[in-house]
Amino acid sequence: MEPFRIRSIKQYHELRGLAKPAHPLVSVFRIEDIIGLNTYEPAHIIQDFYAVALKTNVNASMYYGQREYDFDEGSMIFIAPNQVYSIQAKNRLTHSGWLLLVHPEFLWNDPLMKRNKNFDYFGNAVNEALHVSEKEKKTMDGIFQNIREEHLANMDKFSRPVIVSQIATLLNYADRFYHRQFLTREKENHSVLVRLEELLNCHFNDENLKNGYPPSVKDVADALNVSPNYLSGLLKVLTGKSTQQFIQDKIVEKAKERLSIGEMSISDIAYELGFEYPQSFSKLFKSKTGSTPSEFKRSLRM
Repeated sequence: MEPFRIRSIKQYHELRGLAKPAHPLVSVFRIEDIIGLNTYEPAHIIQDFYAVALKTNVNASMYYGQREYDFDEGSMIFIAPNQVYSIQAKNRLTHSGWLLLVHPEFLWNDPLMKRNKNFDYFGNAVNEALHVSEKEKKTMDGIFQNIREEHLANMDKFSRPVIVSQIATLLNYADRFYHRQFLTREKENHSVLVRLEELLNCHFNDENLKNGYPPSVKDVADALNVSPNYLSGLLKVLTGKSTQQFIQDKIVEKAKERLSIGEMSISDIAYELGFEYPQSFSKLFKSKTGSTPSEFKRSLRM
Protein backbone atom coordinates (compact mmCIF):
# COMPACT_ATOMS: atom_id res chain seq x y z
CA MET A 1 0.00 0.00 0.00
CA GLU A 2 1.29 3.47 -0.90
CA PRO A 3 2.10 5.73 2.07
CA PHE A 4 -0.36 8.49 2.84
CA ARG A 5 1.23 11.81 1.79
CA ILE A 6 0.65 15.00 3.76
CA ARG A 7 1.49 17.79 1.34
CA SER A 8 0.96 20.86 3.50
CA ILE A 9 0.98 21.98 7.11
CA LYS A 10 -2.68 22.93 6.70
CA GLN A 11 -3.46 19.34 5.68
CA TYR A 12 -1.57 18.06 8.74
CA HIS A 13 -3.69 20.28 11.00
CA GLU A 14 -6.85 18.98 9.36
CA LEU A 15 -5.74 15.35 9.76
CA ARG A 16 -5.04 15.86 13.47
CA GLY A 17 -8.16 17.93 14.18
CA LEU A 18 -6.23 21.13 14.90
CA ALA A 19 -7.24 24.72 14.20
CA LYS A 20 -6.08 26.28 10.94
CA PRO A 21 -2.36 27.15 11.14
CA ALA A 22 -1.44 30.81 11.61
CA HIS A 23 1.13 30.54 8.79
CA PRO A 24 1.03 28.15 5.80
CA LEU A 25 4.73 27.26 6.00
CA VAL A 26 5.44 27.01 9.75
CA SER A 27 3.49 25.90 12.79
CA VAL A 28 4.30 25.13 16.42
CA PHE A 29 1.81 23.87 18.97
CA ARG A 30 1.39 21.80 22.11
CA ILE A 31 1.21 18.09 21.35
CA GLU A 32 -1.61 17.75 23.87
CA ASP A 33 -3.79 19.58 21.34
CA ILE A 34 -3.76 16.38 19.28
CA ILE A 35 -6.51 14.55 21.14
CA GLY A 36 -5.87 11.15 19.58
CA LEU A 37 -5.13 9.25 16.41
CA ASN A 38 -7.84 8.90 13.81
CA THR A 39 -9.70 5.62 13.61
CA TYR A 40 -8.51 5.54 9.99
CA GLU A 41 -4.88 6.29 10.91
CA PRO A 42 -2.71 5.64 7.83
CA ALA A 43 -0.37 2.68 8.18
CA HIS A 44 2.48 4.70 6.66
CA ILE A 45 2.83 8.47 6.30
CA ILE A 46 5.05 10.75 4.20
CA GLN A 47 5.04 14.50 4.62
CA ASP A 48 6.53 17.34 2.56
CA PHE A 49 7.95 19.27 5.52
CA TYR A 50 10.23 18.95 8.53
CA ALA A 51 8.89 17.98 11.95
CA VAL A 52 10.69 18.42 15.28
CA ALA A 53 9.01 17.17 18.43
CA LEU A 54 9.77 17.36 22.13
CA LYS A 55 7.70 14.58 23.66
CA THR A 56 7.00 13.29 27.14
CA ASN A 57 4.60 10.72 28.56
CA VAL A 58 4.20 8.91 25.24
CA ASN A 59 2.32 5.63 25.07
CA ALA A 60 2.84 4.94 21.38
CA SER A 61 5.34 3.24 19.11
CA MET A 62 6.82 5.09 16.17
CA TYR A 63 8.48 3.65 13.09
CA TYR A 64 10.77 5.84 10.99
CA GLY A 65 12.18 4.31 7.83
CA GLN A 66 12.25 0.58 8.53
CA ARG A 67 12.98 0.66 12.26
CA GLU A 68 11.16 1.32 15.48
CA TYR A 69 12.07 4.64 17.05
CA ASP A 70 13.39 4.22 20.57
CA PHE A 71 11.99 7.15 22.52
CA ASP A 72 11.16 7.49 26.17
CA GLU A 73 10.03 10.20 28.54
CA GLY A 74 11.87 13.44 27.80
CA SER A 75 13.01 12.87 24.22
CA MET A 76 13.07 14.56 20.84
CA ILE A 77 12.36 13.14 17.41
CA PHE A 78 13.20 14.61 14.00
CA ILE A 79 11.47 13.80 10.71
CA ALA A 80 12.75 15.00 7.33
CA PRO A 81 10.56 15.55 4.26
CA ASN A 82 9.75 12.49 2.15
CA GLN A 83 10.65 9.99 4.87
CA VAL A 84 8.19 7.25 5.77
CA TYR A 85 6.97 6.96 9.35
CA SER A 86 4.04 5.48 11.25
CA ILE A 87 2.54 5.81 14.71
CA GLN A 88 0.87 3.01 16.63
CA ALA A 89 -0.85 3.99 19.86
CA LYS A 90 -1.17 1.69 22.82
CA ASN A 91 -4.83 1.91 23.76
CA ARG A 92 -5.80 5.63 23.90
CA LEU A 93 -3.00 7.95 22.76
CA THR A 94 -1.49 10.09 25.51
CA HIS A 95 1.44 12.45 25.06
CA SER A 96 2.60 15.97 25.86
CA GLY A 97 5.23 18.41 24.65
CA TRP A 98 5.80 20.48 21.52
CA LEU A 99 5.64 19.88 17.77
CA LEU A 100 7.27 22.19 15.21
CA LEU A 101 6.41 21.85 11.52
CA VAL A 102 8.51 23.72 8.94
CA HIS A 103 8.08 23.59 5.18
CA PRO A 104 11.36 23.75 3.19
CA GLU A 105 10.02 26.79 1.34
CA PHE A 106 10.11 28.74 4.61
CA LEU A 107 13.89 28.14 4.72
CA TRP A 108 14.43 28.82 1.03
CA ASN A 109 17.85 30.37 0.27
CA ASP A 110 18.69 30.42 3.97
CA PRO A 111 22.01 28.81 5.08
CA LEU A 112 20.02 26.71 7.55
CA MET A 113 18.50 24.80 4.61
CA LYS A 114 21.95 23.53 3.63
CA ARG A 115 22.92 22.80 7.24
CA ASN A 116 19.87 20.61 7.79
CA LYS A 117 21.51 17.97 5.61
CA ASN A 118 24.41 17.80 8.07
CA PHE A 119 22.32 17.23 11.18
CA ASP A 120 22.72 13.49 11.80
CA TYR A 121 19.46 13.09 13.71
CA PHE A 122 17.36 13.81 10.59
CA GLY A 123 18.63 10.59 8.96
CA ASN A 124 15.92 8.10 8.04
CA ALA A 125 17.97 5.24 9.49
CA VAL A 126 18.19 6.75 12.96
CA ASN A 127 16.55 4.44 15.46
CA GLU A 128 17.20 6.22 18.72
CA ALA A 129 15.54 9.46 19.74
CA LEU A 130 17.46 12.31 21.30
CA HIS A 131 17.14 11.77 25.07
CA VAL A 132 17.13 15.05 26.98
CA SER A 133 17.63 15.79 30.66
CA GLU A 134 15.25 17.95 32.69
CA LYS A 135 17.59 20.93 32.29
CA GLU A 136 17.89 20.40 28.54
CA LYS A 137 14.13 19.96 28.27
CA LYS A 138 13.60 23.38 29.88
CA THR A 139 16.01 24.94 27.37
CA MET A 140 14.15 23.41 24.45
CA ASP A 141 10.78 24.27 25.95
CA GLY A 142 11.76 27.93 26.06
CA ILE A 143 12.85 27.95 22.41
CA PHE A 144 9.64 26.28 21.24
CA GLN A 145 7.68 28.87 23.22
CA ASN A 146 9.62 31.72 21.59
CA ILE A 147 8.94 30.35 18.12
CA ARG A 148 5.25 30.00 18.92
CA GLU A 149 4.92 33.55 20.22
CA GLU A 150 6.67 34.98 17.17
CA HIS A 151 4.70 33.01 14.62
CA LEU A 152 1.38 33.89 16.28
CA ALA A 153 2.24 37.62 16.31
CA ASN A 154 1.35 39.93 13.46
CA MET A 155 3.69 39.00 10.62
CA ASP A 156 6.04 41.68 9.31
CA LYS A 157 9.34 41.75 7.38
CA PHE A 158 11.26 40.71 10.50
CA SER A 159 9.08 37.70 11.35
CA ARG A 160 10.68 35.15 9.03
CA PRO A 161 14.34 35.89 9.90
CA VAL A 162 13.48 35.93 13.61
CA ILE A 163 11.70 32.57 13.41
CA VAL A 164 14.46 31.03 11.27
CA SER A 165 17.08 32.19 13.78
CA GLN A 166 15.08 30.57 16.60
CA ILE A 167 14.82 27.33 14.60
CA ALA A 168 18.58 27.48 14.04
CA THR A 169 19.09 27.89 17.80
CA LEU A 170 16.82 24.90 18.45
CA LEU A 171 18.77 22.70 16.02
CA ASN A 172 22.14 23.86 17.34
CA TYR A 173 21.15 22.86 20.86
CA ALA A 174 19.80 19.57 19.51
CA ASP A 175 23.14 18.96 17.79
CA ARG A 176 24.98 19.60 21.07
CA PHE A 177 22.67 17.29 23.02
CA TYR A 178 22.87 14.63 20.28
CA HIS A 179 26.66 14.42 20.49
CA ARG A 180 26.53 14.67 24.29
CA GLN A 181 24.35 11.58 24.23
CA PHE A 182 27.36 9.55 23.03
CA LEU A 183 29.05 10.32 26.36
CA THR A 184 26.16 10.17 28.82
CA ARG A 185 24.67 6.90 27.55
CA GLU A 186 27.97 5.18 28.28
CA LYS A 187 26.66 1.68 28.97
CA GLU A 188 24.60 1.49 25.77
CA ASN A 189 27.33 3.05 23.65
CA HIS A 190 30.11 0.76 24.88
CA SER A 191 27.77 -2.15 24.22
CA VAL A 192 27.62 -1.05 20.57
CA LEU A 193 31.43 -0.93 20.45
CA VAL A 194 31.72 -4.44 21.92
CA ARG A 195 29.16 -5.77 19.45
CA LEU A 196 31.00 -4.09 16.57
CA GLU A 197 34.27 -5.77 17.61
CA GLU A 198 32.51 -9.14 17.80
CA LEU A 199 30.80 -8.58 14.46
CA LEU A 200 34.06 -7.78 12.65
CA ASN A 201 35.95 -10.63 14.33
CA CYS A 202 33.27 -13.08 13.25
CA HIS A 203 33.27 -11.63 9.75
CA PHE A 204 37.01 -11.93 9.21
CA ASN A 205 37.18 -15.37 10.83
CA ASP A 206 34.44 -16.73 8.58
CA GLU A 207 35.82 -19.61 6.53
CA ASN A 208 33.31 -18.82 3.81
CA LEU A 209 34.49 -15.22 3.42
CA LYS A 210 36.96 -15.83 0.58
CA ASN A 211 36.12 -13.90 -2.59
CA GLY A 212 33.55 -11.85 -0.73
CA TYR A 213 33.88 -8.18 0.13
CA PRO A 214 35.06 -6.26 3.19
CA PRO A 215 32.03 -5.08 5.17
CA SER A 216 30.80 -1.60 4.32
CA VAL A 217 29.81 1.05 6.85
CA LYS A 218 26.16 0.41 5.97
CA ASP A 219 26.60 -3.34 6.45
CA VAL A 220 27.86 -3.03 10.02
CA ALA A 221 25.42 -0.22 10.92
CA ASP A 222 22.49 -2.33 9.71
CA ALA A 223 23.76 -5.33 11.68
CA LEU A 224 23.98 -3.19 14.83
CA ASN A 225 20.57 -1.60 14.17
CA VAL A 226 21.87 1.97 14.16
CA SER A 227 22.29 4.54 11.41
CA PRO A 228 25.66 4.91 9.64
CA ASN A 229 25.92 8.54 10.81
CA TYR A 230 25.08 7.63 14.40
CA LEU A 231 27.66 4.82 14.42
CA SER A 232 30.42 7.02 12.98
CA GLY A 233 29.61 9.79 15.45
CA LEU A 234 29.67 7.34 18.33
CA LEU A 235 33.00 5.82 17.26
CA LYS A 236 34.54 9.27 16.85
CA VAL A 237 33.77 9.98 20.50
CA LEU A 238 34.81 6.55 21.84
CA THR A 239 37.81 5.78 19.60
CA GLY A 240 38.64 8.91 17.60
CA LYS A 241 37.98 6.98 14.37
CA SER A 242 35.18 6.93 11.84
CA THR A 243 33.45 3.62 11.11
CA GLN A 244 35.38 3.31 7.85
CA GLN A 245 38.69 3.85 9.64
CA PHE A 246 37.67 1.36 12.34
CA ILE A 247 36.88 -1.32 9.73
CA GLN A 248 40.11 -0.65 7.84
CA ASP A 249 42.16 -0.89 11.04
CA LYS A 250 40.51 -4.23 11.78
CA ILE A 251 41.38 -5.44 8.26
CA VAL A 252 45.03 -4.47 8.77
CA GLU A 253 45.08 -6.14 12.20
CA LYS A 254 43.79 -9.41 10.73
CA ALA A 255 46.19 -9.09 7.80
CA LYS A 256 49.16 -8.76 10.16
CA GLU A 257 48.06 -11.92 11.97
CA ARG A 258 47.97 -13.85 8.70
CA LEU A 259 51.25 -12.38 7.44
CA SER A 260 53.00 -13.32 10.68
CA ILE A 261 52.07 -16.98 10.22
CA GLY A 262 53.97 -16.97 6.93
CA GLU A 263 52.10 -19.82 5.26
CA MET A 264 49.76 -17.82 3.03
CA SER A 265 50.55 -15.76 -0.03
CA ILE A 266 49.64 -12.09 -0.05
CA SER A 267 47.05 -12.74 -2.76
CA ASP A 268 45.42 -15.48 -0.66
CA ILE A 269 45.31 -13.18 2.38
CA ALA A 270 43.70 -10.45 0.26
CA TYR A 271 41.06 -12.86 -1.02
CA GLU A 272 40.43 -14.26 2.44
CA LEU A 273 39.84 -10.78 3.83
CA GLY A 274 37.26 -10.13 1.14
CA PHE A 275 39.24 -8.20 -1.47
CA GLU A 276 38.51 -8.93 -5.10
CA TYR A 277 41.89 -7.55 -6.17
CA PRO A 278 45.13 -8.03 -4.17
CA GLN A 279 46.31 -4.60 -5.34
CA SER A 280 43.46 -2.96 -3.42
CA PHE A 281 44.46 -4.83 -0.28
CA SER A 282 48.15 -3.86 -0.67
CA LYS A 283 47.25 -0.20 -1.21
CA LEU A 284 45.15 -0.12 1.97
CA PHE A 285 47.81 -1.95 3.98
CA LYS A 286 50.54 0.49 2.93
CA SER A 287 48.38 3.54 3.62
CA LYS A 288 47.82 2.29 7.16
CA THR A 289 51.28 0.90 8.02
CA GLY A 290 53.70 2.72 5.73
CA SER A 291 54.93 -0.54 4.23
CA THR A 292 53.62 -3.03 1.72
CA PRO A 293 52.48 -6.48 2.87
CA SER A 294 55.66 -7.95 1.36
CA GLU A 295 57.86 -5.47 3.24
CA PHE A 296 56.00 -6.17 6.47
CA LYS A 297 56.39 -9.92 5.95
CA ARG A 298 60.15 -9.59 5.33
CA SER A 299 60.57 -7.44 8.44
CA LEU A 300 59.27 -10.31 10.57
CA ARG A 301 62.20 -12.47 9.48
CA MET A 302 64.90 -9.99 10.46
